[in-house]
Amino acid sequence: MKVSVTELKKQVHAGVQELGYQGQDAAIIAAAQRVEHYEIAAYGTVRTYAEILGEQNAVSLLEKTLEEEKETDQKLTELAEGINVEAAAAEPEHQRSTNQKSKAARM
Repeated sequence: MKVSVTELKKQVHAGVQELGYQGQDAAIIAAAQRVEHYEIAAYGTVRTYAEILGEQNAVSLLEKTLEEEKETDQKLTELAEGINVEAAAAEPEHQRSTNQKSKAARM
């Protein structure tokens, strides 16, 4: 499961541009979660193919890997929740107001 490092850098850079320096950690975590979601989808698909083909050993191994990926995603979610609270607390009030208006305009 390869994901371009260049693409991840672009995603982090875009996140930092949108969220500001305080959101850098959140942008990195979001990029890592995209990778995890890609891997979860890929392993789930391959596991299904293995099931259809009757490859029970492969199904077992892929299921284990799939569960590991889901656990990693959950850990990243928990980390992001804490980081986002810290970033919001560190952001100056006038910046928070501007960001909220900007986000509302995009919806």
